[in-house]
Amino acid sequence: MSSVPRPSDADPRIVSSPPHLSVRPGGDARRPAGRGNGRARRRPAPARDLPLIAVTTSEVRDSALQVSTAEADPPRREMVLGMRYLEAIGGAGALAMVVPPMPGPAIPALLDRVDGICLSGGPDLHPAAYGADPHPALGPTEPHVDAFELALARAADERDMPILAICRGAQVLNVARGGSLHQHLPDVVGTAVTHRQADGAGRRTHGVTVAAESRLAEIVGRPELRVNSFHHQAVHRLGERLSLSAWADDGTVEGFEAVDRSFVVGVQWHAECLVDHADQAALFTALVAACAVGEPAASASGGGQQAPRAVADSA
Repeated sequence: MSSVPRPSDADPRIVSSPPHLSVRPGGDARRPAGRGNGRARRRPAPARDLPLIAVTTSEVRDSALQVSTAEADPPRREMVLGMRYLEAIGGAGALAMVVPPMPGPAIPALLDRVDGICLSGGPDLHPAAYGADPHPALGPTEPHVDAFELALARAADERDMPILAICRGAQVLNVARGGSLHQHLPDVVGTAVTHRQADGAGRRTHGVTVAAESRLAEIVGRPELRVNSFHHQAVHRLGERLSLSAWADDGTVEGFEAVDRSFVVGVQWHAECLVDHADQAALFTALVAACAVGEPAASASGGGQQAPRAVADSA
């Protein structure tokens, strides 16, 4: 009996393939056994029906194991990324590839090989990226990671590559387009809405209004959403050609999208932790569909309301 555990149903490695192909370990696509006429066949091309999506790792931490452990790697700096991003993308029908910070000249080669980008959550973006001085409440930052993600977002955006940006990733995308951030929301909107919840990520703690006729409204199919919230920074001035698509009751920007691209969408909440809800899973389905065909695909028609300008200032 094999000692290798069976992957769970939520494992992002489990992907469906078309009925005429079977995907074998190593990535080869082969026709099912028992077919053919016995003649020698050429090696078939790898299956290309599963889009490849690069997911950034915004967090770089010291190892939790500060001492060497028998039969393990030594302590060192490590990349950190929640599995829920990979599971959400895998569940929507794509392959997720974790991307570390890399030198700028490597970015075009990366983008040549992937079909879309997911900018993940993480620590605060350093305000130097948008020309501001640090606020006393600024959390830990990783300026070299900021530089990479800003360069990646700009390069992917220039190619009109599908981008889904989540939490910090949405803030990075906004700054990449020339926008700025509120560094500490309680100073701006108070505490009537809890934007840094104590509850688990699977719990939706506040409401969001979705702008009518926005791409987000088409995707989620609802004029209002319930979302989770794990941030103290948010969009201040919207970047160039970005349109407000969702906001909280206190006016905080919760979503935006590019009006000059096929699929460039940012949300402030952690949708990857809410994919048990159809309206949240639809974000990843739309991303994968845009990667697969080069066009945005909405899950349903939806409604919404006209967006206020209480917290976001358009560039």
